[in-house]
Amino acid sequence: MTDIRTPLRRRPAQRRSAERVQRMLDACAEILDEDGYDGLTTTRIAQRAEVAIGSVYQFFPDKRAVAQALALRNLEQFEQRVSERLTGGGFDDWSDTVGAIIAIFVEMHRSVPGFRVLRFGDVADVRLLDEGAENNSVVAERLRELIVDTFGIAETPGLARALAIAVEAADAVLKLAFRRDPAGDPEILAEAERLIHGYLADHISTD
Repeated sequence: MTDIRTPLRRRPAQRRSAERVQRMLDACAEILDEDGYDGLTTTRIAQRAEVAIGSVYQFFPDKRAVAQALALRNLEQFEQRVSERLTGGGFDDWSDTVGAIIAIFVEMHRSVPGFRVLRFGDVADVRLLDEGAENNSVVAERLRELIVDTFGIAETPGLARALAIAVEAADAVLKLAFRRDPAGDPEILAEAERLIHGYLADHISTD
């Protein structure tokens, strides 16, 4: 798995501390939905989470770090959902997973607090997940690892390149879908699936 450094100043050692950190992330998500990244402050996070401001700074140096932790939580949730769907079977070829992966992303955009604003962090920083790689590159790498593990296909430079391009293209088209309709324009979502599935099927062979 890709090794991503935690944004936490220190990891919570006790359950109460871990729960407090999760409340801060939940508060961050709510504020993002209400006022966007520009409206996010550590003071508002503390007030919404009902913790002292010192508790925020005990674990996070600034609001960017809180957003980073939330983006990582989003990525972990996305990865878990994709993994469960892939291992559930029903795919003739790994490229046929495109529709399922897009559907998971769309559902998270609609239902997970803060996700429609932050997603995997670009609103704060295009390298929020990992200082050494852009956010989309991190997502593509995680998907590559899942696909290789699930379908047992060979790891090649072509696979990594194709998935990197597919994630970038999907990101652009999905943004368009949500600009047209807050719930995701269904015709554009369908075109996103057709576009990415066709590209992957044409460029990567598992024979």
